[in-house]
Amino acid sequence: MVRIFNHYIHRRLIFQVLFDYGLIVSAVLAAVALGRQHSDFLLSMTATHGFSVATCTFVINIASGFYQQAHNRSFTETLARAGLAALFALPLAYAIFSVLPEQGAGSRILPVAAVLAVAAVLVHRVYAAHASVGRARSRILVLGSGPAAKLVGETLNSSDPSAEVVGFFPAPHEQQVAVLASQILSGQSLAETALRAGVSEIVVAVTERRGGNMPLRDLLDCKIQGIRVSDISTHFEKTLGKLRLDYVNAGWLIFGDGFDQGFFRTAVKRLFDIVSASVLLVVSAPVMLVTMLLIKLESPGPVFYRQQRVGLNGQNFNVVKFRSMRNDAEKDGKPRWATAADDRVTAVGRVIRKLRIDELPQLINVFKGEMSIVGPRPERPFFVERLTQEIPYYAVRHSIKPGVTGWAQVRYHYGATVEDSQEKLQYDLYYVKNHTLFLDLLILFETVAVVLTGKGAR
Repeated sequence: MVRIFNHYIHRRLIFQVLFDYGLIVSAVLAAVALGRQHSDFLLSMTATHGFSVATCTFVINIASGFYQQAHNRSFTETLARAGLAALFALPLAYAIFSVLPEQGAGSRILPVAAVLAVAAVLVHRVYAAHASVGRARSRILVLGSGPAAKLVGETLNSSDPSAEVVGFFPAPHEQQVAVLASQILSGQSLAETALRAGVSEIVVAVTERRGGNMPLRDLLDCKIQGIRVSDISTHFEKTLGKLRLDYVNAGWLIFGDGFDQGFFRTAVKRLFDIVSASVLLVVSAPVMLVTMLLIKLESPGPVFYRQQRVGLNGQNFNVVKFRSMRNDAEKDGKPRWATAADDRVTAVGRVIRKLRIDELPQLINVFKGEMSIVGPRPERPFFVERLTQEIPYYAVRHSIKPGVTGWAQVRYHYGATVEDSQEKLQYDLYYVKNHTLFLDLLILFETVAVVLTGKGAR
């Protein structure tokens, strides 16, 4: 894993992006060279257009989910995503290169070369998503053999196909053993065992660290030898993109990095919110007008739905959404979570919820400064009071403005229980700790994929 602007990204992903960029730019430059009728002007224009096509393809690939882990995705689903990406990427590539000035036969083949290069990238994305031959795997040793160590091993096996758990090294005086005996590595010391096994990283999964239960000297020797050493909280943060509440403590949150709420970050985020909301409002205006008409025609009641939510620093505000339920959805006055098959949802409401169109009026809240484009989703005061009492660190999510979309929304399905709220909070805490403009852009791109696939719709 490499940390870029506070967000953890797998090294393989970086190589994939560089490969896609290099393939497209190299292909169009090769087409110019083969034409043998080119000028310095055409060459520079080709390089610029090639980079533009590569960037557009990169954005489309992110929105299609091609840079996410695909080991749990079927080959058919990957092909469907590739087909959808091709519908946007191929015409766009041809259009970008069609505006180049005509300078001989060499320039006329450039649009074709660009289309073929983009097609090759999409084919390679499908292959790379499911091919495992020759894939380099990082070798990881887990310090500990108890329940926490077992959980680390299970997490790596299920979430990171490029990681190989070589085994578990028992900590001194460890009372409980939860892993298989065949997975336990024996050796005189942790450092010797790690070097002999050729590991690249050690994850410390020892929950009890008093009474000489931590081989600090061995861990230091391993780090000196170039082996990365990370604790269990950091492991879950970078592997799963969330802060697991059962392995997070106040000291780790206080003395660790992150939680940058400075003036510069706040100003940049506000500028990003205004620009993004303006663009989204212009692009979505026709959709919003049609939605307003359909809601009015289907059922009596207002088009918009206003509801009190908890925002920055626990202050309440009224969120604005398209009405997707009957006008008497809570006629008994008791707040209820929306469920997957909620009978209060209208026919139009079911469609706009699935496509997230019901969230678009929240752009008004963004312009008013009550919400951001990206952030934790705002919850109702009734549920906030309950969840704050039942879930540790829940109030931390109110240290930044709530968002129209968020890290939890693109990483976890829609939930309507306390357990779901706890799971989503772990993603929200990751965002609050590590949020940057880079992560905001990444979440926006992934939101497009969520909308297109209907993931998490309710």
